[in-house]
Amino acid sequence: QVHVVESGGGLVQPGGSLRLFCAASGLTLDDYAIAWFRQAPGKEREAVACIARTDYSTYYKDSVKGRFFIYRNKAKNTVDLEMNSLEPDDTAVYFCAVGPDYGLEVPYDYWGQGTQVTVSS
Repeated sequence: QVHVVESGGGLVQPGGSLRLFCAASGLTLDDYAIAWFRQAPGKEREAVACIARTDYSTYYKDSVKGRFFIYRNKAKNTVDLEMNSLEPDDTAVYFCAVGPDYGLEVPYDYWGQGTQVTVSS
């Protein structure tokens, strides 16, 4: 049985940074493409970053380019989302998704329960 778990969320002031972690049991993250999604209150879920399975290519939503970085953390066996220069509009529940294909508009097979990120002074 596959279980995906996110961690690292919390409250941060505007301009601050957070790092989110995606871990999984029942599969090996290196064998899959990984994406981070977010859903703000009253808004649809949107993909913000993804990383490929093979060459570790990455792709980002325009509004987070240069601020967010997704990478495979070999030491922790996680896929991390480093978020810098956070803005109030980044406030959302962040989800990790696991699937066979890489992209912001492709379906993902396994999802975590999400971790809350709140950007507020």
